[in-house]
Amino acid sequence: MKIIILGAGQVGSSVATNLVSEANDITVVDLDPIRLRELQDRFDLRTLEGHGAHPDVLTRAGAEDADMIIAVTNSDETNMVACQVAYTLFHTPTKIARVRAPSFLEQDKLFDGSAFPIDVRISPEQLVTDYVMRLIKHPGALQVTDFAEGRVRLVAVRAYYGGPLVGHELKNLRDHMPHIDARVAAIYRQDRAIHPTGHTVIEADDEVFFIAAPKHIRSVMSELRRLEKPYKRLIFAGGGNIGTRLARALESEYRIKIIERDLSRCRHIAENLERTIVLHGDAADEELLLEENVADTDVFCAVTNDDEANILSAMLAKRLGARKAMALINRPAYVDLVQSGPIDVAISPQQATIGSLLRHVRRGDVVMVHSLRRGVAEGIEAIAHGDANSSKVVGRAIEDIRLPKGTNIGAIVRGNQVLIAHHDLVIESEDHVILFIEDRLRVPEVEKLFQVAVTFF
Repeated sequence: MKIIILGAGQVGSSVATNLVSEANDITVVDLDPIRLRELQDRFDLRTLEGHGAHPDVLTRAGAEDADMIIAVTNSDETNMVACQVAYTLFHTPTKIARVRAPSFLEQDKLFDGSAFPIDVRISPEQLVTDYVMRLIKHPGALQVTDFAEGRVRLVAVRAYYGGPLVGHELKNLRDHMPHIDARVAAIYRQDRAIHPTGHTVIEADDEVFFIAAPKHIRSVMSELRRLEKPYKRLIFAGGGNIGTRLARALESEYRIKIIERDLSRCRHIAENLERTIVLHGDAADEELLLEENVADTDVFCAVTNDDEANILSAMLAKRLGARKAMALINRPAYVDLVQSGPIDVAISPQQATIGSLLRHVRRGDVVMVHSLRRGVAEGIEAIAHGDANSSKVVGRAIEDIRLPKGTNIGAIVRGNQVLIAHHDLVIESEDHVILFIEDRLRVPEVEKLFQVAVTFF
């Protein structure tokens, strides 16, 4: 595909990194020549210095025959106008815009086609908020992703001594839970992928990805580690968009405190939240954390816009006794560094955002993409079409499908029915197939499986 990315910031750079590796023709537009030079030095893509909403800049970027424009600058207004210009002057088929301000997002009429012709709105703050909420509602999980509108979940969890299945073969899972259907999609041992079979033995410290219906998640987790008690007390460091959204969504169920350095922002948050306690101060202040009984806190989650501040405050909270420490981290290098240390979960906004963009780039009928393990792996939901003559998957049992190496079918959603994948399950037309792909470079092979014969390249 020919794709124009407007904005070379953290989101734009992350999008370019992911898309350029899939043989797309990428042009990145930004006002900052240094950012553009860094991208061009690292990747095989074209860059253009200029204002992304200006028609002459879009013309030079190749908008006349572009398949997609992804507007992810730091300005909502620039992104929205760029999509309008692309639609009016160039008839660009797909227009994606990053829109952050709640005052825009709350006005659906702006995006119904009669005003701003934006096909997909991306709100990284809302995506990160949803991501953190799922972690809070599933104590002990490293990552929780939804498929088929929440009817199926893919969960990552660290196996510990004390879990009934640890030290035993996977096939024993069904014996332990005869009335619960679940499937282990992947296992990572010391950062190396292990393709799971019935004879694979789960070891302590394995990172296990499993697929199950939401109501069965806790039961499956209890096989891999001692179940943690539900969280009750939460502290959010940072009262920006993400911290405030999290507090607003969770304050009716949890006891929440927000620590914010900016006094005027504290007043604004306090006026707009009902049950949340808002504290003015520095989240890395040891005395403040001790005064607020951080040792009794179930989750300390640092979500300021400063990576270093998030890491330091989360590490301090953990040392002072917080049960779980989470930190929002933009720099990919930092994510790898802290994930194996005292911080329990490193939250990457780019990885939370990229999946919602990738599903619009995938060939075949791919309706959901989740980036996993810091972008190395992917979980995708693809719809099977055609019949046994035109499709490589329809009418075939899972054991007869030639899946790329490191790819697992975890579940099938047929209408309202969730079917956990077993070797003899036959895929039917219009089934939603949930797959785990250990190496995202194999994605094009998976896409080809789900294209009917007339669209093969």
